[in-house]
Amino acid sequence: MNENVSVQNPVNLRLPDGSVRTFDGPVTGTTLAADIGPGLLKAALAIKVNGEMWDLTREIEEDADVSIVTKRDTEDALDILRHDCAHVMAEAVQELFPGTQVTIGPNIQDGFFYDFARDKPFTEDDLAVIEKRMHEIVQRNEDITREVWDRDDAIAYFKKIGEHYKAEIISDLPEGEPITVYRQGEWLDLCRGPHLPSTGKLGDAFKLMKVAGAYWRGDSKNAMLTRIYGTCWTDKKELKAYLHRLEEAEKRDHRKLGREMDLFHLQEEAQGSVFWHPQGYTIWLQMEKYIRSRLQGAGYQEIKTPQLLDSKFWEQSGHWSKFRENMFVVPDEIPSTEEDAPIVSSDAKLMALKPMNCPAHVQVFKQGIKSYRDLPIRFAEFGCCHRNEAHGALHGLMRVRQMTQDDAHIFCREDQITSESVAFCDLLASVYRDLGFPEFKVLLATRPETRAGEDETWDKAEAALENALKETGLEYDFAPGEGAFYGPKLEFHLSDAIGRTWQCGTLQLDFVLPERLDASFVGEDGNKHRPVMLHRAILGTLERFIGIMIEHYAGRMPLWLAPTQAVVTPITSDADDYAKEVFASLEAAGLRAKLDLRNEKINYKVREHSHAKVPAILVVGGREAEQKTVSVRRLGSNDQTVSPLVDVVAALKTEAEMPSGKA
Repeated sequence: MNENVSVQNPVNLRLPDGSVRTFDGPVTGTTLAADIGPGLLKAALAIKVNGEMWDLTREIEEDADVSIVTKRDTEDALDILRHDCAHVMAEAVQELFPGTQVTIGPNIQDGFFYDFARDKPFTEDDLAVIEKRMHEIVQRNEDITREVWDRDDAIAYFKKIGEHYKAEIISDLPEGEPITVYRQGEWLDLCRGPHLPSTGKLGDAFKLMKVAGAYWRGDSKNAMLTRIYGTCWTDKKELKAYLHRLEEAEKRDHRKLGREMDLFHLQEEAQGSVFWHPQGYTIWLQMEKYIRSRLQGAGYQEIKTPQLLDSKFWEQSGHWSKFRENMFVVPDEIPSTEEDAPIVSSDAKLMALKPMNCPAHVQVFKQGIKSYRDLPIRFAEFGCCHRNEAHGALHGLMRVRQMTQDDAHIFCREDQITSESVAFCDLLASVYRDLGFPEFKVLLATRPETRAGEDETWDKAEAALENALKETGLEYDFAPGEGAFYGPKLEFHLSDAIGRTWQCGTLQLDFVLPERLDASFVGEDGNKHRPVMLHRAILGTLERFIGIMIEHYAGRMPLWLAPTQAVVTPITSDADDYAKEVFASLEAAGLRAKLDLRNEKINYKVREHSHAKVPAILVVGGREAEQKTVSVRRLGSNDQTVSPLVDVVAALKTEAEMPSGKA
């Protein structure tokens, strides 16, 4: 027997349906797909090995759970397609513009980007040329192969061809980490992978979107690069739908509609804080009134706590170490009037504008002795909070520095976690239905790497929250590592009218803060016990949720929320007196109405009020005055109906009633 002949062990691959395929030795994803069938081989993009994405050409040497990834596996497929699209774009750029260096190009939501170093920055005019070359590269169907290089050889190679950024990336990688390079035809790039087997598998469902400036590694001290953004989808139908969503999103942009409807404005002198105009503040007050009524009906007590708190509370809670750089901090000291004295002494006590309400609510809970019979206690607050967000991250109402949360904290016993969590989920679902968002997804976010509390506490908290979720009957997915630093949480992601998702509501289960802030109640045994703290919000912040509502409804708010619910305008001045009578009837019914007696053509006035998104325009003339009727034109319709005044007022009054959650 020849001792140099190695004996290969069989490799057993378990498929998603539970069946097992056995091979004599190491096997590639391509071989597995071909073994299953020619249709799958043709559709295969990559393979998942024990949950990790691999190239089809990479050998599997040990028993594993595997699945072949095709375009039907949307999330995994999009991930690899977008990754490859970035590489095809980089190849096109270097073919068209020799001397350009490619740096870093990750996937992002709905697409990808790549940063390029070039003496002359790219412009929007270059995108069509680059995109055309990308389609040519796809048509070439270039093979994509994975190579493992020696670290020093890789650094030397990229320096030699002038790719200094790539050489720097390799130098910064941990010692011992494999250096993988992907060759795409004659072109190659440093990359971890995985990738498609060839460029032809990418297809043509991609588009380059825009260019922007970006500092190398996000540091303003480094060189400015040109970033090219693109999008990529599994087929042209998906691409077309996405581009349509972008068009719709642009039309619905709350900043644009906010100006047109005179709702609010922002300005440089108050970065990240909103100036609400009368029309916009009417929406705010209606939303606040609605949420307040729902909370009162659910047994919450409303409180009000200070915006400025001693830093010791944030140190005790753990927020100081986690959020200090995002907090507005001021010294608790009156400046000296002496000329030579420092404005603020070095030993001044620090105060901070609260970025969240949790520690303040604990202080209210701690006043007086609480018994187990008192629990649960539900404290709600429309709490004004401040966070020092970077200027570049601010975005209309969606990302602000001053925000008002529909915040609440439930202090309960452990045996009440399930019932309180179920009650909250029911309340949230009812509110979302009332506001026009019947569809939402739930994610259970588990412990992050950096966290407070012992693993045993986290085990208990995660199990309790998952048990509560099961009790609600809601479907849910996991978001590993995305929990708060003090406890796991539920995230509620609602879907808007054009298919975008927004994470708004949260429910966080916390055993840690009551311990850190020394909150307790007297149990049935007469001893002190720590309450469980449920942090919860439905809207998140009023600013952001109103922004979402404006975009969801494209400014055409439900009648109960519309700042101006109806406008009355006469066709000619002869009907002014009757127009005043109609207006008085609307006001008497509690409707928010306006009277337009301007000497303008009726079509001009109708267009103007329609542009301002007024839900109902009531037009009157001589005939309507004689018959005590009104001609009603509803927003979004070219038709108008003529009805008796009393019927119109009654119908509008009913429609304008605030939802109660009983539907």
